[in-house]
Amino acid sequence: MHRLTPIARKLRREATLAERRLWSVLKNRQISDFRFRRQVVLDEFIADFACLEARLVIEVDGATHSTEAELGRDERRDLRLRSMGYEILRFRNQEVYENLEGVAETIRLKLAELRPRIEADGHAYDT
Repeated sequence: MHRLTPIARKLRREATLAERRLWSVLKNRQISDFRFRRQVVLDEFIADFACLEARLVIEVDGATHSTEAELGRDERRDLRLRSMGYEILRFRNQEVYENLEGVAETIRLKLAELRPRIEADGHAYDT
């Protein structure tokens, strides 16, 4: 077991309201039939949501992502995840609360953009 797995499990149990709202549209392959997972351990990080097949990470940022130091950590993390082949979408809590449909559409459009790459790979990561 990865050392972050117990933390990821705890984060799943204690999801924020914004994470729960976004999960309500991501779960059960509701967006373009892609499977998303919550609080996924990727390397030395825990992603809020990830679609392994599309190599897409979705982050929901609240007040803890507002200082210069925190934004710097987010940037370093994004660089590492991109080096692993992941695309990252970030949404503020407020966007999820006020425009969940728009957030879902942005995710849908990103998945449509990534689909040719996924099909070219010829295999799925979500087995």
